[in-house]
Amino acid sequence: MRKIYLDSAATTQVRPEVIKVMTDVLTNEFGNPSSTHNYGRSAKSLLESSRKAIAAQLNVAPGEIVFTSGGTEADNLVINSCVRDLGVTRIISSAIEHHAVLHTLEELATDRGVKIDQVAIKSCSNIDYAHLEQLLSDKQHKTLVSLMHVNNEIGTVLDIDRVANMCKEHDALFHSDTVQSIGHYDVDLSTTLVDFAAVAAHKFHGPKGAGFAFIRKNTGLKSLIFGGSQERGMRAGTESTHNIVGMAEALRISYENLEEEQAYILSIKKHFIEGLKDNIEGISFNGSCENHENSTYTLVNVCLPIPPEKALMLQFQMDLMGVACSKGSACQSGSDKGSHVLSALLSEEDLKKPSLRFSFSSFNTKEELDYVVSVLADFVNS
Repeated sequence: MRKIYLDSAATTQVRPEVIKVMTDVLTNEFGNPSSTHNYGRSAKSLLESSRKAIAAQLNVAPGEIVFTSGGTEADNLVINSCVRDLGVTRIISSAIEHHAVLHTLEELATDRGVKIDQVAIKSCSNIDYAHLEQLLSDKQHKTLVSLMHVNNEIGTVLDIDRVANMCKEHDALFHSDTVQSIGHYDVDLSTTLVDFAAVAAHKFHGPKGAGFAFIRKNTGLKSLIFGGSQERGMRAGTESTHNIVGMAEALRISYENLEEEQAYILSIKKHFIEGLKDNIEGISFNGSCENHENSTYTLVNVCLPIPPEKALMLQFQMDLMGVACSKGSACQSGSDKGSHVLSALLSEEDLKKPSLRFSFSSFNTKEELDYVVSVLADFVNS
């Protein structure tokens, strides 16, 4: 059976070069970075070299990079700390954010009485920037804006610089979940004036269990995890040196090959869309993922013209034919709930139809996508 992986928005294949450096650290540099002996100092040197490399890539100070277990922890660290430490009493977000943000907001609303405002989403899946401006003009509360840079389900790209500038004009803090963009877009945080960002290594061919929060200096955030004084007191717990070194290497390779891989992945996305249009009558594309200007080059989310009873077998059929893709977000797989992102965008009629997310990497080929088109077309047209 063929095995084709088209779920890179959920997690990516780890690059061989990353595995090599991680294996070397696990074998030879196993000391605790907090220990003062030779083994510890050697591990600490690797840790800080990785921090400097990541900071240099994003054009920020090394002290603004706080290592975490991934994007979810980074989102929680920033949002919770803004309320606890910075006096934030209102958070502006949207209905199509990742659950790492949405569920955190729900808890803060319930437990801390934080006011949550949602910016309107247009039918094309872009936020309504005029509505955001209107919300920001209300100065009654200390406000945090939390909007993701690239949506993980439908690929919509936020005008992050525009939002950052709006927040600065209205004295609001700005946090962005950049899990789907760092490593895939050239982001310069010295000019893109977000206050905080969340990043996960496994989205750009690094290891799972590693990520970081970008926390701009002098914001005043404090740790949510207490224990040792690791990460300059911002995140207690022994650092996972091999994962952090692997993350830095994955980020280096991603940006070293960025333009070439962007062009290649966009070409296979366009090829896939054309193949779907040519072979499946009535197929539609959710959000703006068919628009290559407003959507990321790394994924496409399709709505298939088949009845609900037939849709029950779709995911099983794809898996049976060796195709790995997602129904909604992988973060909610196993749940009977539908996608909250699609629920915010689609009509009741389209919500009854099955939607699938296909997400790509440089490891994919046009031949693989031709096979997937044939599998989908055979199922839909049978």
